[in-house]
Amino acid sequence: MSAAGKSGAMLVEDPDQTYENVLAEIQSFELPIEATLRSVYDDQPNAHKKFMEKLDACIRNHDKEIEKMCNFHHQGFVDAITELLKVRTDAEKLKVQVTDTNRRFQDAGKEVIVQTEDIIRCRIQQRNITTVVEKLQLCLPVLEMYSKLKEQMSAKRYYSALKTMEQLENVYFPRVSQYRFCQLMIENLPKLREDIKEISMSDLKDFLESIRKHSDKIGETAMKQAQQQKLFSVILQKQNNVKFGKTVYINDRIPEERNEIVLKPVFEEEDENEEEVLTVQDLVDFSPVYRCLHIYSVLGDEETFENYYRKQRKKQARLVLQPQSNMHETVDGYRRYFTQIVGFFVVEDHILHVTQGLVTRAYTDELWNMALSKIIAVLRAHSSYCTDPDLVLELKNLIVIFADTLQGYGFPVNRLFDLLFEIRDQYNETLLKKWAGVFRDIFEEDNYSPIPIVNEEEYKTVISKFPFQDPDLEKQSFPKKLPMSQSVPHIYIQVKEFIYASLKFSESLHRSSTEIDDMLRKSTNLLLTRTLSSCLLNLIKKPHIGLTELVQIIINTTHLEQACKYLEDFITNITNISQETVHTTRLYGLSTFKDARHAAEGEIYTKLNQKIDEFVQLADYDWTMSEPDGRASGYLMDLINFLRSIFQVFTHLPTNSNDHAAMSGKVAQTACMSACQHLSTSLMQMLLDSELKQISMGAVQQFNLDVIQCELFASSEPVPGFQGDTLQLAFIDLRQLLDLFMVWDWSTYLADYGQPASKYLRVNPNTALTLLEKIKDTSKKNNIFAQFRKNDRDKQKLIETVVKQLRSLVNGMSQHT
Repeated sequence: MSAAGKSGAMLVEDPDQTYENVLAEIQSFELPIEATLRSVYDDQPNAHKKFMEKLDACIRNHDKEIEKMCNFHHQGFVDAITELLKVRTDAEKLKVQVTDTNRRFQDAGKEVIVQTEDIIRCRIQQRNITTVVEKLQLCLPVLEMYSKLKEQMSAKRYYSALKTMEQLENVYFPRVSQYRFCQLMIENLPKLREDIKEISMSDLKDFLESIRKHSDKIGETAMKQAQQQKLFSVILQKQNNVKFGKTVYINDRIPEERNEIVLKPVFEEEDENEEEVLTVQDLVDFSPVYRCLHIYSVLGDEETFENYYRKQRKKQARLVLQPQSNMHETVDGYRRYFTQIVGFFVVEDHILHVTQGLVTRAYTDELWNMALSKIIAVLRAHSSYCTDPDLVLELKNLIVIFADTLQGYGFPVNRLFDLLFEIRDQYNETLLKKWAGVFRDIFEEDNYSPIPIVNEEEYKTVISKFPFQDPDLEKQSFPKKLPMSQSVPHIYIQVKEFIYASLKFSESLHRSSTEIDDMLRKSTNLLLTRTLSSCLLNLIKKPHIGLTELVQIIINTTHLEQACKYLEDFITNITNISQETVHTTRLYGLSTFKDARHAAEGEIYTKLNQKIDEFVQLADYDWTMSEPDGRASGYLMDLINFLRSIFQVFTHLPTNSNDHAAMSGKVAQTACMSACQHLSTSLMQMLLDSELKQISMGAVQQFNLDVIQCELFASSEPVPGFQGDTLQLAFIDLRQLLDLFMVWDWSTYLADYGQPASKYLRVNPNTALTLLEKIKDTSKKNNIFAQFRKNDRDKQKLIETVVKQLRSLVNGMSQHT
């Protein structure tokens, strides 16, 4: 029930109690109270008046309670007012005392202020008098110093004149600057300074021109001294190694001390006497740059001088770094280019260590990095035109001396040695091209026959060139034959020559023996895997290389592969790095010659298959014959005779070791199996040729006679080593297919199809269907009156029934797939 409803109900029962409840609700602050008030006005007549009376009575009660509370706290309030009245009297007394004290302080301070102002005025007068005296005393020294300046300018003592100007400006002029004569002097000083700057700048330009003229001589001197010190260090190192019993194969780098100013003596090979020690000062007079630097430093314009000097030197650097167009044609072109650059940076190094701040290490490093990038780009571009290995070697030696010289002056040259690795790769490329021609000539001159040995002297001669070991062959009496042909020892010798040529570039590269060992092995691997391998592959593909030559090439590659171990020992003896080292690169002879053998074997199989194709193309079957000839086709008998003769050549190759005999037998076995499989495939394709539309049973019988000859050839063991009927299995697909048609055993075929023990397991339904449709078409054509003969009519129905069943099998296989 709502509040209004409740109030209405209570007013009906007891009005007084209802008003009490309304007042209680109003005092409880429960909102909203609209419904409560509405019940007072709406429920009964005169309810408003009665409610107001009740409200007045309630207000009077609250007023009485408030009055009681005020009476309870009244005494405390009265006491607080009394205390405040007592404090007011004391506050008025304090105010009077403060006012009196302030007045007396003001009167006493007036006298002190007057006395202080008098003292300040007297001191200002004293200071002005002293200042006037000082200014008067400075006038005469200023005039004397300016007179001295004029005398120094006349005597061209510019540095002293600048010092005098500095004294005038810093010491004398500030004291007398308010006078007119001083202003005239001050205005004249900038003109004098500009005159001095122009004169010193002219001297600097002459200095820069002198540097350009002498850069070649400075660079040549520095490079010769670096070369002499390097030779001396190498000799000393060799002496020390010999003293301690060490074997030296590689010129390892010995650190060189940098000479910052004075260049070391130059020793000419043709003159035993020591030349006069040359320094940078002997070739260039640096006094102009010193004077100019001092003058600009005094003038406070040192930064301008530094910027001008650096800018001009950068221009000269760009000119020096610009190569001649034909530089790559001769070594002298490279030498002139290097000496100019070395001369430039030797001068900059001298300026860096003699002057303070004209050039900094950061500036020289930046200039060197810029120059180094240009040098590398120039050398990379010009060296790419070099096709002569000797010229590349001379360029390498110049770069090494160039790098050693500048490294001695503190310039980083690691990028130059990195460039040498690129040039080394180019050098190796030129060597590879050269040796490619050498290998081609060796292969062209080879007769691809075992090497005949007549006596002991010839045997020792061959063994000294090529590491061949065969105890069985050594026991044989002369004359005898080595299994490899003449090209094998010649190639082995040329590989060693290549290693020597590659080693020439690796020397003096400041690399450890381990790194040089790795270089030699990698370059040798390139020779084997790329150059020699390519030459072998090209040789194998040549038309004039027959089957016998291919077998000899296989034997040769086997011996070359075995010789790789001796080549590794050869490199180890040069570098003194053991092959058991973890990071030692191995020679890739195994993969190289293995690939060559595979290619030769593949070429043997390819040539055999091509020959078989040539014989098969001679086949001239009469596919519509009614009866077979009773003997095999002539083309097939010729082919079988050819294969017999070829396999006899393979198996009777002269060999002096079981390994070679096994290798020859393996090649012959693989070739024989490949030939039989290829012949079987060719015969099958002949039967299933889409252009062949009709085949008679007589033609099938004739074809069966040819397949029988193939099987007889396979069973005759043309190549020893086959187990059982392995070779005959090459014709198993043809045999089962022909048996099916010869016996006409379709019921067995269809009943056993898909069974592991099926008699015609190798006959594909699609193949059988193709051949059967060709026979069916021939049967229809040749039996026009078959409908009048019951046997022919039954046979035709049987063929059609088998064709339908075969088609069902083929369709089922297609859907399953």
